[in-house]
Amino acid sequence: MRHANFDEPASLTAAYTGCTSLFLVSSPRVAMDYNEAPLWQGREAHHRAAIDAALSVGVKHIYYTSLGFANPTRAGVMRAHVRTEQYLKEVEGARKCRVTVIREGLYNQSWPLYFGYYFQLKEDGRREVLVAGDGPVPWTSIEDLAYGTARVLSEDGEKWAGKTFYLCQSKSWTLRDIARMVSRVRGEEVAVKVVDRKTYEDFYVAEMGMERPSVEWWSSTYDALKDGECAVDDPTLERMLQEVGRRPKPLEETIEEMMR
Repeated sequence: MRHANFDEPASLTAAYTGCTSLFLVSSPRVAMDYNEAPLWQGREAHHRAAIDAALSVGVKHIYYTSLGFANPTRAGVMRAHVRTEQYLKEVEGARKCRVTVIREGLYNQSWPLYFGYYFQLKEDGRREVLVAGDGPVPWTSIEDLAYGTARVLSEDGEKWAGKTFYLCQSKSWTLRDIARMVSRVRGEEVAVKVVDRKTYEDFYVAEMGMERPSVEWWSSTYDALKDGECAVDDPTLERMLQEVGRRPKPLEETIEEMMR
């Protein structure tokens, strides 16, 4: 086990010494992206530090976990990923190392975040949930994504070098679909109300006690949903699962488990 910190370049270099490949999971410090963070002041700064450290010790292949939105995007949550993808493209173009970008589908388990911060689950008493937009999403379970990602990492790097692809299932659900699933589990109707971004932001700040920079950053996600950014068609993950006799875990199954 080696310790490394995005904010301490020397620790990254020490951790990567002797490695031939780097699996770079995006930084969880999303607050860096708030307030329309300029280039290299958002999470991409962490990613660049990791990439530069890897290159300095001779890493030959970098696998990066991006997110299942489009590039270009309207989603603030995707901005750091877009910037990181561009940096990796430059690294690859300069023949410094091989690059693979894995755009991980939106987790089944993350639906409460998109569904009006529905984190209290069965304890949430709202009968109407405000969102700032809706659109199809091929929600994909963490377990299925873990399998697909592990397959990519375990196979010959040449197979995936230079590729950008999505790992997600083929079936999509909207937030209105999620409302119907939640209603069925609760035994009472829970509806979705689509409002403009300003109304959404003001409500969750004033009524739910959320921090405005966080809500303003997150509300742009709904512009991306409305634009169909997540409505991707990539069979990569389902092919992997089929090869071992598995099918993607349905979103409704995850919702039922979480709402018990």
